[in-house]
Amino acid sequence: MTAYAELAVASCFSFLRGASRPQELVETARALGHTAIAVTDRNTLAGVVRAHAAAKEQGLKLVVGARIAFADDTPDILAYPEDREGYARLTRLLTLGGTRTGGKKGDCTLSLDDLVAHAEGLCLALVPPGRLDAAFAEALQRLVAAAPDRVWLAARVAYGPADARRLDRLAECAAAAGAKLLATNDVLYHAPDRRPLQDVMSCIRERTTLDAAGRRLEANGERHLKSPAEMARLFRDHPDAIAETQRLAARCRFDLGQLRYEYPDEPVPPGKTPQQHLEDLTWEGARWRYPDGIPDKVRGMIETEFAFIRAEDYAPYFLTVHDVVRYARSQNILCQGRGSAANSVVCYCLGVTAVDPMQIDLLFARFVSSDRKEPPDIDVDFEHERREEVIQYIYDKYGRERAALAGTVISYRSRSAIRDVGKAMGLSLDSISAMSRTVWGSSDDGLGDHHVRGTGLDPEDRTLATALALAKELRGFPRHLSQHVGGFVISRGPLASLVPIENAAMEDRTVIEWDKDDLDTLGLLKIDVLALGMLTCIHKALDLIGKHWGKRYDLASVPQEDAAVYEMLSRADSVGVFQVESRAQMSMLPRLKPKTFYDLVVEVAIVRPGPIQGDMVHPYLRRRDGKEQVTYPSQELRAVLEKTQGVPLFQEQAMKIAIVAAGFTPAQADQLRRAMATFRHVGTISTFQRQMIEGMVKNGYSRDFAERCFQQIQGFGEYGFPESHAASFALLV
Repeated sequence: MTAYAELAVASCFSFLRGASRPQELVETARALGHTAIAVTDRNTLAGVVRAHAAAKEQGLKLVVGARIAFADDTPDILAYPEDREGYARLTRLLTLGGTRTGGKKGDCTLSLDDLVAHAEGLCLALVPPGRLDAAFAEALQRLVAAAPDRVWLAARVAYGPADARRLDRLAECAAAAGAKLLATNDVLYHAPDRRPLQDVMSCIRERTTLDAAGRRLEANGERHLKSPAEMARLFRDHPDAIAETQRLAARCRFDLGQLRYEYPDEPVPPGKTPQQHLEDLTWEGARWRYPDGIPDKVRGMIETEFAFIRAEDYAPYFLTVHDVVRYARSQNILCQGRGSAANSVVCYCLGVTAVDPMQIDLLFARFVSSDRKEPPDIDVDFEHERREEVIQYIYDKYGRERAALAGTVISYRSRSAIRDVGKAMGLSLDSISAMSRTVWGSSDDGLGDHHVRGTGLDPEDRTLATALALAKELRGFPRHLSQHVGGFVISRGPLASLVPIENAAMEDRTVIEWDKDDLDTLGLLKIDVLALGMLTCIHKALDLIGKHWGKRYDLASVPQEDAAVYEMLSRADSVGVFQVESRAQMSMLPRLKPKTFYDLVVEVAIVRPGPIQGDMVHPYLRRRDGKEQVTYPSQELRAVLEKTQGVPLFQEQAMKIAIVAAGFTPAQADQLRRAMATFRHVGTISTFQRQMIEGMVKNGYSRDFAERCFQQIQGFGEYGFPESHAASFALLV
């Protein structure tokens, strides 16, 4: 059986060139019997983490690589790191091209000199141009001189009349220069049926139509992954080129799993470990938060969190976030941590969050768990008018080489896909406009026949039907990389040795190529530095109170049980108030009639798709008004559900039900929570159905109750709201 690895592959992260997702390419290579695959996107590593995750799942070796395209007429060169040092040189090379002075967002301007200077530890495969001209010969000679015994010629059979002669000529050139011939298919998509989509993507990229594209489209539909046997047949006169795929793949020992992220260590005083410094700051903060004495329950929870933070070596991360918040406060910039971080007593004592998690009995496992192999994720809101000061503080403190914003992948949605595909297919602007108007917002529901007929168009028209099918296929593909709204990645060493950095669209900002999901996969630190206009309003209000009444409040010390506030809210007098200003919220307020802070927590969370779809709103209101009796099948569930009238409204409650009623461990409960968060996309919540129902039955609950309980949790879908998040927002209300 022939052993073959496809080492020249463009995914959809070679933007508007590759027509398959990294996962599709990896899965197809595995099914075809390839021994390895290299995803080599054009001047980027943006898709390599997804390929890495898919390769681990499939048990297939991934050769990390990139296709270097140059600013001049130098032919493209495929670069594969042999080891960790070689990978760092590749990421620094791409960073050099992406951050050149005067370069625009998305530009990667490189020369052959740049590559030669970074060639150590890289295996290099020159992609021959159509004409083997002087630029080709010079590039080949310079590569061999810079990287002897690490240079190949990446040959491809083009299905033309001169294929045999061209392969012979390339073999001669390689031998004469001291390089080797490498068999590839220079893949653009995983399967033949993606060829039409690739043609359309080429037209979108070139801003032309299928009728006018001409030679800008591929000559045939053969640039898909092929079986090892087919590749051996195509290269039957050059079997060594097939064998070289194995030799090159074997030389490239680097794996993304070898990346070791190190937190910054600046915030730690000399003579202390990060853990010692964190504990000192936490106890100091606890005495500040609890001036009448630290309650025993708080002490116990702090020690529990310390043990976890110590075991996972997360202290530097907490210190880094604390340092950013400390800077903001020193500049009189109002800020508050939100999201799952509000479950942490340590975060509260450090001043990162403003809601006492002991007050509303939040769940630390919702924030972090030992089963989740990823760092905690702390989001901090800052006044919108002054957030840029915080961003520039981070850049100034850590330097451009150690701090950058996370990327975010802007993907095609229904409307943008219909618009771009329609133009490429040559549809009239009126037709495109009519179809795109039927898709609300950025919907992913597609465009059905009834939508098309509603515009006066014929869904059975062949061109129109093809355009709609291709638009549906294009949905979800990346259009371009953008910057995260505020997610910072900070490292102890040079960040460009971990991931390529490029210029952002906004001046004085740089961004890495990986998004939040990629960072989670590899366990890289991200701190969300977010902007919130309401914090600006609140700060101005607090200043006015201080000026006119001589009282100084911060977020944590504002009285939470002011009757006049609740009277206003019960009248829906909430225009312009963050989180309770929508029509739906203003309709709910007179029905809920909040009287306490926790009522506000419920108010913020209950007008959401999760509770509505899970049929939780009306039972809660009826029970709260005394129109329906509240019963609890056990004291354990009473403790979990009593504060919400026996109705589970929050993700933390779903986790606690799983723990106390079904025997889940906190780690398993967190897996359930993550399944709820991805329900719409992958449906993994069903894998917990049997475990939860049988666990509850085993613990004495009726099967009918257990099934209803699970169905209610399942109704959360991806919209189940975290109680910690609602509490942080309720404080701002």
